[in-house]
Amino acid sequence: MYQARYFKTDGTKGSDVALPKSLFDGTVNEAVLHQSVKAYLANQRQGTASAKSRGEVAGGSRKPWRQKGTGRARQGTIRAVQWAGGGVAFPPQPHSWRQKLPKRSKALARRSAFNSRAEAGRVVVVEGFNLDAPKTSAFRKLIESYDPEGKVLVLTNGVNENVYLSARNLQGVMVLPFGDESPYDLLWSGTVIIEKAALDTVKDVSADDRPRRRPLDREAIEAERAEQAERKLARRGPARGTAGEKKAAPAAKAAPAASKPAEAAPVAEEKEAAPKAKAEALPKVSELAAVLAGIDDADTIRDMADRDTRKTAAAHYDARLAELSGASGEEE
Repeated sequence: MYQARYFKTDGTKGSDVALPKSLFDGTVNEAVLHQSVKAYLANQRQGTASAKSRGEVAGGSRKPWRQKGTGRARQGTIRAVQWAGGGVAFPPQPHSWRQKLPKRSKALARRSAFNSRAEAGRVVVVEGFNLDAPKTSAFRKLIESYDPEGKVLVLTNGVNENVYLSARNLQGVMVLPFGDESPYDLLWSGTVIIEKAALDTVKDVSADDRPRRRPLDREAIEAERAEQAERKLARRGPARGTAGEKKAAPAAKAAPAASKPAEAAPVAEEKEAAPKAKAEALPKVSELAAVLAGIDDADTIRDMADRDTRKTAAAHYDARLAELSGASGEEE
């Protein structure tokens, strides 16, 4: 825990006070501080610099002289960059230099800047500023009684107009309400003077008591993903389902038939069920001719052809159907 020098309202020194842990936690992240300072300085740029290129300068539409025969260098326009009064080769154009930082990076940079000053003992806590009216000389004596080092940044509890007006003519002194300071302002100053009432507004929360993210519920996430997959498959429909769905659908149709007693089923139905069961799982194209040769039912083959979307398999179905139709004509 960092300690800071304490001064009363009249400028007399008191006993040291402890700084709040939530703000002065000992963290100094130089990389984030560097990023914050770069963003701050970039955001100060107006980006209004502008100049005209050769196409934006008025005039120069006519070729000054002919291309050849004059003995001079060829020229296309008097508004080229090498001519007086011409355009600029690569002119600056108005644009924004603004950079953004995440909220956590901003908070980390602010804490790092405060901790860098607290480590060196350059944080001073004062009870208050007893100024009834703006008075630069009185405020200068009050600041000198604190024995500051380098430039001074005064952080008041809210807007204090008397303190601001008293310090605006002092070189190397800046007055800001507590909370409006940036990491650049803290690093700019050699000594940071903070009003005690402003420090009391900071909640002293330890690192262990800070809110953390809730752990992820893996089971709920997996259940939600499974539900989304089911809804997606339901929208796709049975005709455009996966191979697993195509196999599952015929199995579901065949389940009621299998649940019937064997003696109640006619012999003809058993003969038809056997080829259909073979045809439910579509074989490879290389094995399709051999499988179709063992099937004598034309309806079963047509059903397989309707479900089979492979272009190379259509010839096998047509050939087998032609064989069956020719065999039936010979029998007649």
